[in-house]
Amino acid sequence: MKQPFPIQQVRASFPALREDKNRKPLIFFDGPGGTQMAGSAAEAMMSYISDGMANLHGTFPTSIRTDDIIAEARGAVADLLNCQPSEVAFGQNMTTLAFSIARSLASLIEEGDEIVVTELDHRANVDPWVTLAKDKGAVVKFIQLNPETFTLDLDALDEVITDKTKLVAVGMSSNVTGTVTDIEKVRTKAQAVGAVFIVDAVHAVPHLPIDFKKSGVDILLCSAYKFFGPHIGMAVISASLFEKLAVYKLKPAPQEIPYKLETGTQNHEAIAGLIGAIAFIQNLGKDGTRREKLLSGMQRIAAYEDELAEKIESFLGSIPEIKLYRAPKGIRKTPTFAFTIKGINSREATAWFAQKYNMCIADGDFYASTMAEKLGVYAMGGWIRIGLAPYNTAEEIELFKEGLQRLISEQR
Repeated sequence: MKQPFPIQQVRASFPALREDKNRKPLIFFDGPGGTQMAGSAAEAMMSYISDGMANLHGTFPTSIRTDDIIAEARGAVADLLNCQPSEVAFGQNMTTLAFSIARSLASLIEEGDEIVVTELDHRANVDPWVTLAKDKGAVVKFIQLNPETFTLDLDALDEVITDKTKLVAVGMSSNVTGTVTDIEKVRTKAQAVGAVFIVDAVHAVPHLPIDFKKSGVDILLCSAYKFFGPHIGMAVISASLFEKLAVYKLKPAPQEIPYKLETGTQNHEAIAGLIGAIAFIQNLGKDGTRREKLLSGMQRIAAYEDELAEKIESFLGSIPEIKLYRAPKGIRKTPTFAFTIKGINSREATAWFAQKYNMCIADGDFYASTMAEKLGVYAMGGWIRIGLAPYNTAEEIELFKEGLQRLISEQR
């Protein structure tokens, strides 16, 4: 028998979901912009702070503890993403890490080389590589968006990726449409021509099990605040490439991986919180190794979110005034929905939901500006985006349905 998802247990794990007489309960549909933080993550951060903070590599207890916490966090990320701990580098956020890596890859790029990005992606997985191309005199090529299916046109890969291609960057899943891209198909073509293959997994990690080793990806980027943790970014870089990266660093700083990419003092309390965030997922899993628990925990989350997503998708698809930007059935997607409402500015709509229903629903281009321009959504104020997390409930979705119907009826 299928085990029911422990929604009340999950909700009790998030301090932001508490209800008391001094605050109105909020409904958080803004997970794609950043989930709420699990209590285990917040507690780990406070424990590190309150028990005494220190910098690294000292002989005294707080410094030794800091070293141990960072090592533990690398191990936890390695189990979550199936990589080696030495392949995990921490940084301020995914964007900052991507720019640092782009600068480090400059020695591999020459004038006339080609760099491939996509029209579907968040600009954090576009502009670092476009900037690199500009600095080195390389040519930028785009894998185009199919405006009818909201997927990438992978049938044209042979034209886009050539013997001149030195770097290919693609998102695992769109933070707007939720479209999950067939990265294996792109990776096969990229590696056939010897290109570095980079994947933005920021939106994917909260919803999809990740296997770095199996994927054959060279560089994978993600951020903990998208999967129940603090604001900290991670770069997973295959050891063979990482060893070769000529990073910009201080002369006395470590030269070995992964430390050489971690310029300056890291956010130790956030790294501690990352351990707690991963523990939340692990605790939803079944018996086994930590990796096995994390996989089963992610599968459990995905199954629950898919159930809720079906309710939203069928509802949004049934309303004539709604334009839903969603790939067709048969194409894998995360529980993230972008839509516009005929005759209603998107920002006015999200403000209405916040005022009338205490719902946190986002609007805008979500930094997927190339797609926003191509699909012409700026005239409506961008998209309205509702995204699910494992703490959302069927009751919240019913309230959203009620609110959307009321909003549309008031505008008629």
